[in-house]
Amino acid sequence: MALQIAFQMDPIEGVNIDADSTFRLAEEAQARGHALHVYTPDRLIWDNGQVMARARPFTLRRVKGDHVSFGEEQLLDLGALDVIWLRQDPPFDMSYITSTHMLDLIHPKTLVVNDPFWVRNYPEKLLVLQFPDLTPPTMIARNLADIRDFKARHGDIILKPLYGNGGAGVFRLDSSDRNLASLHEMFTGFSREPMIVQKYLPAVSNGDKRVILVDGEPVGAINRVPAEGETRSNLHVGGRAEKVGLTARDREICAAIGPLLRERGQVFVGIDIIGDWLTEINLTSPTGIQELERFDGVNVAGRIWDVIEAKRAPR
Repeated sequence: MALQIAFQMDPIEGVNIDADSTFRLAEEAQARGHALHVYTPDRLIWDNGQVMARARPFTLRRVKGDHVSFGEEQLLDLGALDVIWLRQDPPFDMSYITSTHMLDLIHPKTLVVNDPFWVRNYPEKLLVLQFPDLTPPTMIARNLADIRDFKARHGDIILKPLYGNGGAGVFRLDSSDRNLASLHEMFTGFSREPMIVQKYLPAVSNGDKRVILVDGEPVGAINRVPAEGETRSNLHVGGRAEKVGLTARDREICAAIGPLLRERGQVFVGIDIIGDWLTEINLTSPTGIQELERFDGVNVAGRIWDVIEAKRAPR
């Protein structure tokens, strides 16, 4: 069954073909005979009841520096397609939110993955609030006095922007730190959003585990170990990926959150676990497929497409 598929993403010309999860998803779709189109979010259009995009058909090959070829740009009726992948990277700002509203208008007739309504309503650092028993002590606040009170109770904390991504703006403030007021002033100076504060977990020195769930079921994990002297474990800021298995606690966390993800149409999700604690649930543009496939020898992209093809079969 050949599907008509569009990827809404950042420019595909610039992706790292050895690491990018969207590239791997498109590569697997191409191998299955599906027709591929791509557009950037700024090419999305609503006009007189139709959701459209100025998109280009494309083909992929795993050749560095020459990994994509395009056909002619065309005005594509997204409501006539089978599947749209919502895969642009955050920031999770009003531009991102607007695109989810527009894609809402054609979903589920056109299957949008992940379901844009719940992507919009479940930002990575907010969905975890529904599972306080699984998370470390956490506060969302803007008032400096409240954040100081949290720090007084927990001593060593992580302070980060609520809608940030990729480790940007993440600070560790230990019991001897004197920078909280300055950081608060900096954050509130350029943003009206609250901040998120969590108790620092020393287990992060052993790694921040990214567990990938497909339709609510865990398919494996990679361990992201921070570089020496660094708090953040994100791969693009120097963290290294290691092979790791799922513990009983990991499976307990997945069993607790998996049914909700499946019910809300979140086909491809990456959660972050430090030690025994869930810290984020990533719905917007999760990563880790290629690293997990190399470590475990499993076709994660294939598992994802199996789910999508099954959802499209009735159509």
